[in-house]
Amino acid sequence: MSSMSAESASVGKLEQVTPARPQDVAVRLDAITKRFGDVVALSDFSLKVYRGEFMTLLGPSGCGKTTLLNLVAGFLSPDGGEILIDGAVVTEVPTFQREIGIVFQNYALFPHMTVADNVAYGLRARGIARDEIGRRIAESLAIMKLTGLEDRKPRQLSGGQQQRVALARALVIRPRVLLLDEPFSALDKHLRASMQVEVKEIQRKLGVTTIFVTHDQSEALSLSDRVAVIFEGRIRQLDAPHQIYRRPADRSIASFIGEGSVLRARLDRIDDRAATVMVGSSRIIVPAQPLTGLTSGAPVDLFVRPEQLRIATDHGVFRGRVVATSFQGDHVDVYVDAPDAAAARVQVRVPFLERVPSVGDAVAIAIDDCEATAFPHQE
Repeated sequence: MSSMSAESASVGKLEQVTPARPQDVAVRLDAITKRFGDVVALSDFSLKVYRGEFMTLLGPSGCGKTTLLNLVAGFLSPDGGEILIDGAVVTEVPTFQREIGIVFQNYALFPHMTVADNVAYGLRARGIARDEIGRRIAESLAIMKLTGLEDRKPRQLSGGQQQRVALARALVIRPRVLLLDEPFSALDKHLRASMQVEVKEIQRKLGVTTIFVTHDQSEALSLSDRVAVIFEGRIRQLDAPHQIYRRPADRSIASFIGEGSVLRARLDRIDDRAATVMVGSSRIIVPAQPLTGLTSGAPVDLFVRPEQLRIATDHGVFRGRVVATSFQGDHVDVYVDAPDAAAARVQVRVPFLERVPSVGDAVAIAIDDCEATAFPHQE
C-alpha cells in the first residue's frame, strides 16, 4: 500500500510514497444494508479500505460489488449502516461533495468536448482559477501520455486514449478516493494488459486510495493490494491476491478463482493447523481449518492448480490418458482423463520447452510439493 505525503500533493508530482499505517482508514463501510424491492443486495456489509490501498471487489455478476461502488460514490443510499471517508460520515452527503474520482465502464466522456475540456470539467465545476486549471490539465495529460491531443474529440481517440482521458478527468480533481467500475472491459486483450500496468503504476505513485470493481480474476490478482471476494452480498474472503489464489477460504472461492482440478482424496490426520490428505499412496499437506470435524479416512476433495501438477517420468500419484491439448504460447495445457482420481478431466500445465504428450497417450501425473487446499467431499 502507499499513501500521499499530504492532501495538497499535486497530481503531477509522481513522488514515491510511504506505506500506509494499518489504522489509517480511508473508506469505511459499517453494517451496510441495501435492498431493491424484495431483493437484499447487501446485508450487514462491513469493509475498511486503507489510505493508498488498491482494493478490488471481485465476484460474479449480481453479487453486489457494483452496488457497493455506487453507495461509496453516493449514487445510491443505503437502507442501513454508515459510510465514512477519511473518518467523516458521508452517508447522506451528495456525490459532488464527497471528493471522489470515478472512471466508468464506458468512460462517459462528453462527445462534444475536447480532451482538454473533458479533463477540465470537474475543475471548472469546483470554481478553480483558470491558470490553475491550465496547469493541472497540462500535468494530467503529461502523466497520461496525452500531450498533444488536447484539441481532439473523443471520437478521434483510440479506446486506450479514451480511457486515459477518463482517468485524467478523475484524478485531476485530486480525489480522496478513486472508483474504477470495470474500466478495462471494452479494451482488447493486449491493450487491456498494457493499461492495467499503467493504471497500477500511476495509482502507486500518486498514492490515491482506489476501489476497483471487476469480475475478471486475472485483473484482480494482478492489480490489487487486497481482494474482497463477494458472493450474494457478503464478503467470503478478504485477503492478499496470492492468499486468495493459494489458500481459498471455501470451495466456492476455490472453484471461482483461477483454473484447477478436483482430485479424490481421503483425510489421513489433522495436526493443529495442518492436515494430511492421501491421494492414492501420496501424502499432501493442506490447511486444517476447512476439514475441522472430519475423522480419519473421510473422503475429501483436493483442489490443485494446473501448474502444481506435472507429467511424471516415474509412477506418479495417479494415471490417466490425454484427451486434449491446448497451446498457450509459453505453455501447453494438457487435459487428462483419470477416472480413478477425478470425476472431471484433470488440467496439467506443461512448459512449452518440455516434451508434450500427444492425445491418446497414457501418462502418470505427479503432484509437486504445493499449497493445495482440501474441502469435505461434495457429490
